[in-house]
Amino acid sequence: MLDSLKKMFSGNEADVPVNTGSKPDISRVKSAELYEKSKTYFPGGVNSPVRAFKSVYGIPLFIEKGDGCYIWDADGNQFIDFCGSWGPLILGHNNPKIREKVTEVMQNGMSFGAPTALENELAELIIKNNRFVEKIRFTSSGTEAVMSAIRLARGFTGRDKILKFEGCYHGHSDSLLVKAGSGLVTFGETSSAGVPKSFAEETIVIPLNDKTAIEQAFAQFKDQIAAVIIEGIPANNGLIMQDEEYIHFLRKICTENNSLLIFDEVITGFRVGFEGAAAYYGITPDIVTYGKIIGGGLPVGMYGASAEIMAHISPDGGVYQAGTLSGNPVAMAAGIATLTELNKSGFYKDLNNKTQDFVASIQRFATARNYKFKVFTVGSIFWFAFTDKDKIQSADDIDASSMEKFKVMHRELLNRGIYLGPSGYEVGFVSSAHTKIELEKAKRAIFEALDLVFKK
Repeated sequence: MLDSLKKMFSGNEADVPVNTGSKPDISRVKSAELYEKSKTYFPGGVNSPVRAFKSVYGIPLFIEKGDGCYIWDADGNQFIDFCGSWGPLILGHNNPKIREKVTEVMQNGMSFGAPTALENELAELIIKNNRFVEKIRFTSSGTEAVMSAIRLARGFTGRDKILKFEGCYHGHSDSLLVKAGSGLVTFGETSSAGVPKSFAEETIVIPLNDKTAIEQAFAQFKDQIAAVIIEGIPANNGLIMQDEEYIHFLRKICTENNSLLIFDEVITGFRVGFEGAAAYYGITPDIVTYGKIIGGGLPVGMYGASAEIMAHISPDGGVYQAGTLSGNPVAMAAGIATLTELNKSGFYKDLNNKTQDFVASIQRFATARNYKFKVFTVGSIFWFAFTDKDKIQSADDIDASSMEKFKVMHRELLNRGIYLGPSGYEVGFVSSAHTKIELEKAKRAIFEALDLVFKK
């Protein structure tokens, strides 16, 4: 099979046969039945909004199992998975080493509400291999980690205002569910019902990659800004790569104004490298937040900083933060097993090279056919964008109408056994479990789907 695929994709993607037409839709009978039932229990039938498939034909797939880079739904459909539970599964589904470690630990209990040696083991693995944190605190989600980091920044500086960027997502805490108002530098406007206007007024929202805007913000709110928070590599609203010089500028202006720089690395942490976007840009944030990968598929978040800053967290300091399940042994075990694999020599080089080969072939195909389509990528993260722009550096650069093309592409890929996250604004992930065979199959499916989108 692999040899025949290699012959088909020998480097000249322009010669790939044109797709002959749409494939029949996969069966969703059981998923549809489960969805109808779930709507009687959950708002919208789901426990996180994007899972409802509202932007891609509206009947979510109910997944029954995963193994390696594959998932299976309730109707028995098999897919090569590039969602990876939205990023945590860098080693693929049902990884044997994670499963064995978790099973071993579960024999002794699942949660104690007390310290365990496993917390120390995972913390040591992180801190010894990450020059950007000296002390850390585990939480149970990325949202919780970011929320705690914001509180820590305010407690450390004695200031109230937070500066964030339009197009960056930092979870669903009230302070950060805000969007830009009118004008270059504005107080945020709530982006969700239930968030008091007074909360949003403590958050300043400015455009990404705009030096003038951040200079103006610091001039207007001098000595009031506790922290600037940014996704080191924004990957929640497309993959919006920032200029390296701009990221270093943020570090400089924060230092000059005695404000903290917070890197939200919930997606990029341990994904673009063991030290995440901070190492990618060669920059030292004051506080870093992590999630997803450090739990190996279980709910874990984490924030960390220098010992000086972390000394302000209770019980040592006055900034309160706690959690019943924080540092629970099962999640710690999954994290230890995951990060041990990631810390092995050559892991990221192999994964990143595999990803770059995959996306480069797709881009060559689209370019050869003159399709208005770009694949943006960093590390093992990729994003499909229906655009002819070589750079997308702000949310405003994304053409909302292009999501109709993604809708068609998503459906055609499902019908060919390829699973992407059900939103054109979401990124995809390659895992160590994806082999050349699966990646070649996926490329062929993507080529066919693109031909249908552009009706070649």
